[in-house]
Amino acid sequence: MLVSATEMLRKAKEGHYAVGQFNINNLEWTKAILQTAQEMNSPVILGVSEGAGKYMSGFKTVAAMVSAMIDDLGITVPVALHLDHGTYEGAKKCIEAGFSSVMFDGSHYPFDENVEKTTEIVKTAHAKGISVEAEVGSIGGVEDGVVGTGEVADPAECAKISALGIDFLAAGIGNIHGVYPENWAGLDFDALAKIQQATSGMPLVLHGGTGIPEEMIKKAISLGVSKINVNTECQLTFAAATRKYIEEGKDQKGKGYDPRKLLGPGFEAIKETVRLKINLFGSAGKA
Repeated sequence: MLVSATEMLRKAKEGHYAVGQFNINNLEWTKAILQTAQEMNSPVILGVSEGAGKYMSGFKTVAAMVSAMIDDLGITVPVALHLDHGTYEGAKKCIEAGFSSVMFDGSHYPFDENVEKTTEIVKTAHAKGISVEAEVGSIGGVEDGVVGTGEVADPAECAKISALGIDFLAAGIGNIHGVYPENWAGLDFDALAKIQQATSGMPLVLHGGTGIPEEMIKKAISLGVSKINVNTECQLTFAAATRKYIEEGKDQKGKGYDPRKLLGPGFEAIKETVRLKINLFGSAGKA
């Protein structure tokens, strides 16, 4: 069932686990993630970047597809359809299109403007029962064209943003989008602890979940992270499985070129990636 992310993340915070946000790019990715969450009885968040939304022909199409798939596949676990790193205009469109959750990423604005725009998004979204994620201190790397420098968030700014009525907060703690470099310094747990204290226990979001060592993931969850975003790892496993299928010439055997067969290995690879992450995050059996 399609729900806002507020209640599932409140339960995650109280239960000391995290809910995975897995970004979708097409029908196959959506189906793989939904089926795996159902099989593992786990709540799940489907992330949609503005670029992916445009690729899938628009936010209304995405919302309709997800809603129909939840019905047709018999999905009973809580599912949130969430705009990832949304602009002010994009968040407004997703609120109208039928998304159940939105992220307004105002981290690149002067802080006062971030506050002003976040306040407006919260008012509009909450009027429709839609949850809101905000961001302070940009996440490093590049996510679908959104560039972040990766600074650590100021706890005082986090406190001010959290007081606006948002439901969960993305705060930079040294995490980055994409593949982590070998010289990555790791997550700043001191900053995370200060942010959690400053936000009075608000559920926090860890972007850039691909490649963070398991022990860091578990420690982050223990310090208040209740939502962890995974995108790059699904892309990598999908690409590797598809490449293997083609390089082994399986697309040249029989009707191996049939798109349903060609995309099959990548579909299964995403399911396995999501399964591993759900187990790591501790959300299995928590729907």
